[in-house]
Amino acid sequence: MQRIFLGSSANALTEGEASQAMPMKQPIKTGRIRLFMPLSFLRILNTQPPNPLAGGLFRAREMPAQETLEFREIIQYREFVNEKSAMAGQFERPVVSGLSPVNRGRLARKGAITMDASNVYFCDLRTSMKENLPAKLKRLLNEAGLKEIVSTRNLVAIKIHFGEKGNTAFIRPVLIRPIVNAVRDLGAAPFLTDANTLYAGTRGNSVSHLITAMENGFAYSVVDAPLIIADGLRGASFKRVAVDKEFIKAAYVGAEIAEADVLISAAHFKGHELSGFGGTIKNVGMGCASRKGKLEQHSDLSPKVKKKKCVGCGECVAHCAHKAISLKEKKAEIDPEKCVGCGECILICPNRAINVQWNADIPLFQKKMTEYAWAVLKGKKDKSIFLNFLTNITPACDCNPNSDAPLVPDIGILASRDPVAVDQASVDLVNRQPGIPGSCLTEGKAPGEDKFLAVYPKIDWTIQLDHAEQIGLGRRNYRLITI
Repeated sequence: MQRIFLGSSANALTEGEASQAMPMKQPIKTGRIRLFMPLSFLRILNTQPPNPLAGGLFRAREMPAQETLEFREIIQYREFVNEKSAMAGQFERPVVSGLSPVNRGRLARKGAITMDASNVYFCDLRTSMKENLPAKLKRLLNEAGLKEIVSTRNLVAIKIHFGEKGNTAFIRPVLIRPIVNAVRDLGAAPFLTDANTLYAGTRGNSVSHLITAMENGFAYSVVDAPLIIADGLRGASFKRVAVDKEFIKAAYVGAEIAEADVLISAAHFKGHELSGFGGTIKNVGMGCASRKGKLEQHSDLSPKVKKKKCVGCGECVAHCAHKAISLKEKKAEIDPEKCVGCGECILICPNRAINVQWNADIPLFQKKMTEYAWAVLKGKKDKSIFLNFLTNITPACDCNPNSDAPLVPDIGILASRDPVAVDQASVDLVNRQPGIPGSCLTEGKAPGEDKFLAVYPKIDWTIQLDHAEQIGLGRRNYRLITI
């Protein structure tokens, strides 16, 4: 076990140096690391339980294994101004060096260290006679810096999920119009866009996609902007973007999104069957990918049929666009040579007889999706803004032809220039809410409990956020600003 000794002005000390510098020391165990601190420092912690240090790094029993530090990582602390001010909670938070980006983010979110934080702007859903919700949404965009990214005559892609036919949880079209108007007020030309789906549904080609969008309310008379499908008639129109990441070397992004001057992501924040939750990262990474790009992200997923649950209804056979499923002895069977891993059979099976091979597939899927988001934003990091709508927070994706009851009450709308921070803030806000009685939640209902893990206990949604931070897509540490 590695030992690191911390004092009021500690540097990296050896065990011998620590015994001389801090003869009165007390160990605190935190998984793989044992921390030694002066007893006076412990008294400060014990006297001030709300202190961020007491609630973060040093409460070993509440620290999950994945949040312990690596042996090689060195922690350095600023000196307290004096013990009296520290007792009153007026002290410097510690700074760190040598930490990985993921661990820096974890400790910062615990309040245990200071580090750069991204601004995330929040507006609740309260309105008044003086300011309705569309007006409030435009003010949110201005606070988040819309004027800084949009210039006159820019072509502005507003990436939206139009919702599958039968779905009712997607963002209301009347709330998209204020975004369109705000862009047009700056002299730019906005358009709404999404890319075709890999699975067979009502959005698999541009014709049926546009019809579905209009049937769901996204008509020009409502949203005040044209609708353009980003990857062409059959999803074959794309731009190849070199990224050279761990899993994705080149991404295939919908051509119209790649060619746009500005990207505004308007994501409906909800649960998701493969990533735990779907927010900005999924809306950008998966949603902006062409059919070829979606195939690349899904290609390592291999659904399995649970024979005991399969009743041979044939729904999966009828909906498989790649003819990878057949019925043999009244049971569905998937041909791995033909299966592309789009996951539609998982969504469509009424008996939940088809599932992903979780252990090997889900982490890779999330990391690929994150790297695709990086590719979409390549060259647009300073010309993008991200909105998460925390309304109708349903357990599953809007790709479903139905919408289950929301998990938690409506919360509000978030906006940020950082796609990672806005997703982290969103998941934190959702998990602080109480579960709604009558929803699919059977556990995890209390405020502070993980709603998405309760719905999908085998999916670790933190993977997408951790990987996003590692590849430089954004920061998980954020500063929530209520307007």
